Formats: sequence, C-alpha cells, structure tokens
Amino acid sequence: MSRREGLRSLLRDHVPADERESGFVDAMGALLEVGGDPFSRGFFTPGHFTASAFVLSPDERALLLVFHGKLHRWLQPGGHIDPEDVDVIAAARREVAEEVGIDRVEVLGNGLFDVDIHDIPSLRGDPEHRHYDLRLLLRSPSMAFTAGSDAKAAKWVELDQVASVDTDESVLRAVRKLLAR
Repeated sequence: MSRREGLRSLLRDHVPADERESGFVDAMGALLEVGGDPFSRGFFTPGHFTASAFVLSPDERALLLVFHGKLHRWLQPGGHIDPEDVDVIAAARREVAEEVGIDRVEVLGNGLFDVDIHDIPSLRGDPEHRHYDLRLLLRSPSMAFTAGSDAKAAKWVELDQVASVDTDESVLRAVRKLLAR
C-alpha cells in the first residue's frame, strides 16, 4: 500500500474530538488529492504532512515533551516525513528515536490519535507554510531518554501539569483527550 493510500485509510478511520479537528481531517484529505508529493518537506503550497507522537510514560501518567529550538515551546517529538519512511507510523517512531533516543515504543490504539494543522513561519530560507501534523500515541518502555540534536531539552511532565509549561493549544487538546481516556 502506498503512503498516500495508507494515510487515506488512517484519516477515514480517525474519529475527531471536535469540529475543529474534523476540519483538519477534511483539509488533510484534500491535500492528499493534490498533485506533487505532499509528504515532501519541500512541498510548500499549501504545506506538507509531518508526523509526531505523544509519548506516554510506562504508567501512562506523564507525557514526554521536547523544547522546540525554533518555536521556543514544549511540544511533542515530531518532524518531517523522510523519503525512506514507509508510512506516518514509521516517521513518528523515527522522530521519537532521533529527538529523545527512545527506539522501542509501543503504538497505542489502531491509528491516528490526533491531527492538527498549524502555520510555520519562514525559517532557514523556507517560505511560510503549513504543517499537516499526523499524531500518534505511543508508550515508552522506560523513563530513560536522551535529548537529541533537534531538541534543546526534553522532560517528562505529569499530564495534569502540562498546562503549566509553555506549550500550545494543540498539545493541551491532546492532553484533554488523554485525561478523558
């Protein structure tokens, strides 16, 4: 199955939490229908797919967040989908391994946990564009991690304390989903 078909299936099976997330699912479906490669980090109009992961502690009471050097916020590990990534799950797992050094994670659920579309400012010569972020839910086998080169820092944050760190609404929405599980 191609990445495009695999993502179509994941989006079709995803149950949005609210009207806003439902709109993100629709926009992602539309992006899949455009010409070119919307998985490529060089696809700027309107943007491209990215993959990230909400990584839970072994007891599922804490979330692993990284300090994003460019955006200066605590966010979930994630990034661009590389050409060698067979699907968004592989991309999210690779990003977690690169950013926090955890390469043996368990995928929780049967597909996407959350989706989000957000604007990315013009950085390093790239024009302003959008990230169509496909988010998985993973569980780490241990509390051990190492902040990688893409993350200035990383830390475990208890789910009920995530609102006290400098993060964004999309992370808080995901935490609300986690707390409601």
